[in-house]
Amino acid sequence: MDNESKFNNAKSLSLLDEAKRFLPGGVTSANRSVVPQLVFTKSRGSRIWDADGYEYIDYHAAFGPPILGHNHPKVNAAVRSAIDNLDLVGAGAVELEIETARKISVHVPSARKVLFANSGSEATYHAIRAARAFTKRNKLIKFQGCYHGWHDSVAMNVISSPEKIGKKDPLSSGMLPGALENTIVLDFNNLSQVEKAVKENRGEVSAIILELIPHNIGCIIPKTEFVKGLREIADRENIVLIFDEVITGFRHGLGGYQGIVRVTPDLTTLGKAMANGFPIAALVGREDIMDRMGPGGDVLFAGTYNGHPMCLTACIATIQELESGQVYPHIFGLGEMARTGMTEICKDLQVQATVAGFGSVFVTYFMDPPVENYDDLLRNDKELFVEFRKQMISRGIYMLPVNLKRNHVSAAHTREDVEITLEKATESLKAAKHRAEISK
Repeated sequence: MDNESKFNNAKSLSLLDEAKRFLPGGVTSANRSVVPQLVFTKSRGSRIWDADGYEYIDYHAAFGPPILGHNHPKVNAAVRSAIDNLDLVGAGAVELEIETARKISVHVPSARKVLFANSGSEATYHAIRAARAFTKRNKLIKFQGCYHGWHDSVAMNVISSPEKIGKKDPLSSGMLPGALENTIVLDFNNLSQVEKAVKENRGEVSAIILELIPHNIGCIIPKTEFVKGLREIADRENIVLIFDEVITGFRHGLGGYQGIVRVTPDLTTLGKAMANGFPIAALVGREDIMDRMGPGGDVLFAGTYNGHPMCLTACIATIQELESGQVYPHIFGLGEMARTGMTEICKDLQVQATVAGFGSVFVTYFMDPPVENYDDLLRNDKELFVEFRKQMISRGIYMLPVNLKRNHVSAAHTREDVEITLEKATESLKAAKHRAEISK
């Protein structure tokens, strides 16, 4: 649907004014407040609809969970059946936990044992706590541009301004100074920095945590020697290696990206695409570390809603669809189609661009290559990046209008969807480029 000529979000704005009476800023998660401000009322397949009646081909996909598409009929049917049979018990185990854990352990190389949580932030929090208990050390290494959740040890140095590079850049007030002090922030894909940091803090580093592909800043592919080098350093220095695959897990393959790069971490966090949008996450890993979080262990892992039958059922149904062998060829093919098409459009319009991505993820940076770490992305034309996406929204293509954010293809998207998207991208980039030239 082309929204451009009559785009008017008056009803959404009215509803958001009402929302602000009850919700801070009118939203429950601060990063949902973007321009244009919209209230959504329906989602199905590759489409979402807003309160003003506009229809969008959705590539934001709630930051990535609905890998099969919104409201997938088989997943929803399974969940409805589960609700009729079993709800939250909160004692012992349920059969669904066993079945889901078995499936994950079959597919994910590092998953010797599995624990369920409700969000990626919970999973990374527990992973870091377990690593500190296991090593009896406090310090943690993370990488600039990687996001691992809202808790104090990692909520820093994601999309930082140039003057904050090389310094601590917390995402929130109220964070414990000790947490900031114990987190070491390094450049992604820079193994020599890791070696230097470990040497300078020998015997103090408990864990190295990273997004295998830093998707929170679009898509930066890790160098194989970098990932293998981290494994070697962790083994040599008795450091726990944590792969945050909350985004990459299941979206890039049933074994996660670790199955592609063929490096097995000590702990892995999973979430998002594992249940097609239902709220579930998992922490998986080595038995000797995971067992510390079990009954009788010394590391607390708890949560009333952990392993909710509804979410476990959605996870099983999603994995079963992914096991069919039909989803990945389809979404990877459409992802490549989108990347190739955007590259050609930028070339034809003489716009400096690097179209990055992997599998079903694509993002157009308005800059020349290379793209190897966050510092490279400081060259991205963020004004053009955001304006292009606003232009796409006005033409019925929803890409989150925030600098560096990625796009996702789902199994519900079609070649026709991508063809329409590329057609609208040509129009949108022309308009965005024209506005940029006028503003200079």
